[in-house]
Amino acid sequence: MRLYRLLSILWVIARYRLDDLVPPGRVPALLRPLLKLSPLHLFPIGRRTRGERLRLALEALGPIFIKFGQMLSTRRDLLPPDIADELKRLQDQVPPFENQVARELVEQELEMSVDEAFAEFEAQPLASASIAQVHAARLHDGSDVVVKVIRPRIEEVMRKDIGLLYLFARLLMKVSPEARRLRPVEVVADYEATLFDELDMHKEAANTSQLKRNFLDSPLLYVPAIHWPLTRRRVMVQERIRGIPVADIEELTAQGTDLRKLAERGVEIFFTQVFRDNFFHADMHPGNIFVSRENPHDPQFIAIDCGIVGSLTREDQDYLARNLLAFFRQDYYEVAALHIESGWVGEGTRANEFAAAIRAVCEPILEKPLKDISFGQVLLGLFQTARRFNMEVQPQLVLLQKTLLNIEGLGRQLYPDLDLWATARPYLERWMKERAGPKAFWAEMVKQAPELSHQLPQLPAMAFQAMERIEDEHRARQRQTEAITTLRDRVNHASSTSWRLRAGLLLVAGAFGWQPLMAWAETQPVAVLVGAGLGIVLLLWR
Repeated sequence: MRLYRLLSILWVIARYRLDDLVPPGRVPALLRPLLKLSPLHLFPIGRRTRGERLRLALEALGPIFIKFGQMLSTRRDLLPPDIADELKRLQDQVPPFENQVARELVEQELEMSVDEAFAEFEAQPLASASIAQVHAARLHDGSDVVVKVIRPRIEEVMRKDIGLLYLFARLLMKVSPEARRLRPVEVVADYEATLFDELDMHKEAANTSQLKRNFLDSPLLYVPAIHWPLTRRRVMVQERIRGIPVADIEELTAQGTDLRKLAERGVEIFFTQVFRDNFFHADMHPGNIFVSRENPHDPQFIAIDCGIVGSLTREDQDYLARNLLAFFRQDYYEVAALHIESGWVGEGTRANEFAAAIRAVCEPILEKPLKDISFGQVLLGLFQTARRFNMEVQPQLVLLQKTLLNIEGLGRQLYPDLDLWATARPYLERWMKERAGPKAFWAEMVKQAPELSHQLPQLPAMAFQAMERIEDEHRARQRQTEAITTLRDRVNHASSTSWRLRAGLLLVAGAFGWQPLMAWAETQPVAVLVGAGLGIVLLLWR
């Protein structure tokens, strides 16, 4: 089965001549003769542009490859314009499946006819993406909604591709010691769990409701409501919105949108989700983000498609915030020390050397607007630094890194003069103060209150038991002190006593009187008895 899928992937590569996208100078010298002799040249390139060929190949390969293309489409700084323009179509213009199939899937999931469920249902989809497609509809109470339907037989294709990714990951682990640092199997496992969550509309609906609660009545972000009575595992019904796609800069400019404020709010939304809520939308490509048509001078984002969300542990949150703040303050030694403390770099790493390497990569991009920063070169430099110091990939942060790249790509399109560092730093500093302040302490106490309330009735008995233990330990220490004093007095007054007597007294005292040794004696009783016996023999042997 995997072999068949691999052959089908190679067929698509040959059919659309994706080999032509790789400049000959970038091909390793050993592979150049093989490439020249390859039967790929038997397939004509045709009149399609390279961007169109790449888009069509990704569409033919299926949802996992389309997801990759969607992510690439947000990074116009890393791609030629013609390729970026074509990949942008993958965000919401993937070829739809048949209208009748969509209608049948909806009726099958709802266990009722479309006419029973909706007053109106548009057969032609509004948008179509890698996992699902969306149809406009109207409820019987007059509310406008959209109906999101999972593509048929998609799970089978995804499992084949995930199986191939696991195969490639394990091969990398075997053939390259360097790959072990990248932890490819764990990254694929994390991606698999995230991707298959998208196939359950109940989970997406729950994620959407949570995100809506987090930003309820917020001027930053609006999240359309879920219509739960008609939501099933493969069908979701949601409030319809009519915003402007965030990538449509011309329309945003035409209505007078404050693009600088919009870009700054995008950064604030990201940090609010990651640090305040610890619940972030992890699929923020332009196809899922809109801008409200109301109040263009005080613009508000609209987010849809919450199939992929992320969260961090408290420890990762703290480490990430402290790393970012140290980075914003150009305190590279602190960045290095935090990486060493968290175990993200190899043992024995010297903080000063690691700090110097990070400084060389990051210093050129600080205090510059997005338009003057080459993140491609920065990422390459950071990867080289990571390799040098054996830094391991953190799978739990992969989603966050992907989201940050999406946000940075959005900011570059909306307002290239945005100072990402100046926008993010005040928010992080404020969050850190709140995290360590009295409010945070009180919130933690309130959080722990249910557990404490169960223990309160037991506090008097627990206090009495603790006092008894303290008193017992005090009496035991007194007895030990008196025994040691008596033995010491005997040694001092027995000046004519031989060395055997003194040694014996010390061994007996050490065996039974020294408290740390007594604690050790619980696990090593034989050794203590041997020592005490030897002391007694010395005492009796005169």
